[in-house]
Amino acid sequence: MIDFKAMTADQFSAFVQYLIPDYAEEISSSYRLPPDEALAQAQREIEASFPAGEKTAGQVLLSIFHCDSEQQHHAGYLWYRPDSLSKSAFIYDFTIFPQYQGKGLGSESMKALEKILREQGVTQIKLRVAAGNDRAKHVYESNGYRVNGFNMNKLL
Repeated sequence: MIDFKAMTADQFSAFVQYLIPDYAEEISSSYRLPPDEALAQAQREIEASFPAGEKTAGQVLLSIFHCDSEQQHHAGYLWYRPDSLSKSAFIYDFTIFPQYQGKGLGSESMKALEKILREQGVTQIKLRVAAGNDRAKHVYESNGYRVNGFNMNKLL
């Protein structure tokens, strides 16, 4: 069973420590920026996204817990932003920790999120997947998500 809990300050700190280098790697790969420039850009963008840390208005920051018969295990993070006008939510980051990957927790988490969002009146979930992230593409496609466009760029 999956349980979502609001991130604590400590969990938010760990989330940001994971997120910045992970996002920098995606920026470097996707936009062909040198790693140091990509890291600086990732840090700027993440800091701008969370001016009040885990309490930033408009952002939903959750820790994902997997509950087995004996205990709860912190299994990942989820960051999304709901948009009440369009009745949608945009997932900015979703990760299952490596030791919990390959056990169906990604799909289980997505189904649990969909149930919560549906109850809140959300009718569409949007997200972006990096071109080389085959694991994420598999999780999303197996849960009914479809490609609706491509990001492209050209270096000058």
